Amino acid sequence: MQDHTELRKLLEQARRIAIVGAKDKPGQAVDRVGRYLMNAGYEVYPVHPVRATVWGLTAYPHLAALPCPVDIINLFRAPEYCPDHAREVLALPWRPSLFWMQLGIRSPEARALLNSTGITVVEDACIMVEHARLLPNAAKTQG
Repeated sequence: MQDHTELRKLLEQARRIAIVGAKDKPGQAVDRVGRYLMNAGYEVYPVHPVRATVWGLTAYPHLAALPCPVDIINLFRAPEYCPDHAREVLALPWRPSLFWMQLGIRSPEARALLNSTGITVVEDACIMVEHARLLPNAAKTQG
């Protein structure tokens, strides 16, 4: 896990989050996390190659299709796909501040690709859990 002070600062400064692998299927972690992040005040951009909408929002087929730069790339993808997403990030004309691989997802290759770019890489951690822990007053009550 990254330095808590650094993560808190990055989460406080972030406004836009792309969720790769976004699905609005009730009961799935990605659904809970996406809804939590929206309730916490972030602009969420679902990324999914097939879905047209997720959470009532336009879904984008890949990161390069996003309408604007985002601060955080949050991955809900199996570890073997993470290096390709890291390469996708490197091809963008802008850089996110954070490349976050959700709980259970680790990719030494993705980390190595992004190490020298200034992008903070988080592996094997839930952004919802860490946000609630590091910024407890920022999360709005979920209904």
